[in-house]
Amino acid sequence: MNAIIAQEVINHPRRRLFGIAAATIAATQFGAMGKASAQGSAKRTTATLPNSGAQASFSSLKQIDAGPLSVGYADEGPAQGPPVILLHGWPYDIHSYLDVAAILANAGYRVIVPHLRGYGTTRFLPGTTLRNGQQAALAADVIALMDALAIPQAIVAGYDWGARTANIVAALWPDRCKAMVSVSGYLIGSRQANEMPLPPQAELQWWYQFYFATERGRAGYAKYTHDFAKLIWNLASPQWRFDDPTFARSAASFDNPDHVDVVIHNYRWRLGLADGEPHYDAFEDRLAKGPLVSVPTITLEGDANGAPHPDPSVYAKKFSGRYQHRLITGGIGHNLPQEAPQAFASAVIDVDQF
Repeated sequence: MNAIIAQEVINHPRRRLFGIAAATIAATQFGAMGKASAQGSAKRTTATLPNSGAQASFSSLKQIDAGPLSVGYADEGPAQGPPVILLHGWPYDIHSYLDVAAILANAGYRVIVPHLRGYGTTRFLPGTTLRNGQQAALAADVIALMDALAIPQAIVAGYDWGARTANIVAALWPDRCKAMVSVSGYLIGSRQANEMPLPPQAELQWWYQFYFATERGRAGYAKYTHDFAKLIWNLASPQWRFDDPTFARSAASFDNPDHVDVVIHNYRWRLGLADGEPHYDAFEDRLAKGPLVSVPTITLEGDANGAPHPDPSVYAKKFSGRYQHRLITGGIGHNLPQEAPQAFASAVIDVDQF
C-alpha cells in the first residue's frame, strides 16, 4: 500500500508555519470524496474510490482546435464540475491518468487530459509550423486549450514535461490557475542555466539528452521509439511492474507523425542546439529568471523515482503561496499518477481546499 508523508505546509505571505505532519497516512484514507459543485471545491463524503488499475480506457475522447493545434483530449466527469487539467510527460501519454481521472470525476470534477503536441491524436494545424518542443510553447498550448474550451480557471497538475508545463502556467498565468499539483516540484528551466556543467554522476542520468543531440540519436529514437520508451519506463520506475498491454496502450500515442520531431527539438532546445520560435521569447526571458509560483501548491515525489529530479529542499522557496510537499512511499517511481493514482488524486482534491 502506498503512503503519503506530508512534510510541510507554509503560507509564505503571512510568514506562518501551518504545520509539519510526521505521521504516515495510508492513501486509501483519502477515499472520502463527494460530488463537487460547478462554483466551488470538491467536498468529501464516505464514497469509495475506484480501485487502482480498474480503468481500461477513457469514456470520452474529443478533438478541438486550439492555437496552432488540433488537440486530442479526454473529458471526464460532469461538464459543470470544477475543471482540472492533467498533463502527462515523456515518454508517456494521457493513459497515465486513467485511474486519477476516474477518482476525480467520481468526486465531481470535470477532468481534461490532453495529448501534448506530438502525442496521440494531437496534430499541428498549419503544415509548416515548427515542430517546437520548447517549454513555453507547451505551456501556451494549455492556455489555448482553456480558451477553446471556455475554461477561465482550472487546477493544473502534472509530472515530467507535464509538471514543468503546469509550473509555467502557474507562474506566467496565475489568474488562470486556481491551484497546482507538481511531481518533482519546480522544474522551470532556462537555456542559460543548462549551459552549466553538472557533476559526472548527474550528467550520466541525462544520457538520453546527449544522445538526442546527435543525428545518430534522432535516427535511433525514430527507429526504436517503443523500445526506447520501455527502457525509460524501467529506468525511471524501477519497482513498477507494468504489463505489456499497459505499455502498448501508451506506446500507440508515440506513433504520432510529429512525435520524434517534438521530442528531439525539446531536448536540443534545452541545450541551445535548436532555436525556438520568436513569439515565445518574452515568455522565456521571464522563465529564465526563475519566477515564483504564487498559487496554492502541493508537490509530490515518489520514493523510488529513478529519473533525474531535484531534492525538495532545493525548490521549496519557489512557492510563495500556501505550499505542502508529500513523499509517496511504497516503491513509487517517476510516473507517479499511474503508479499511485489515489495519492495523486488526493493531492488535487486537497490543494483545491487550500
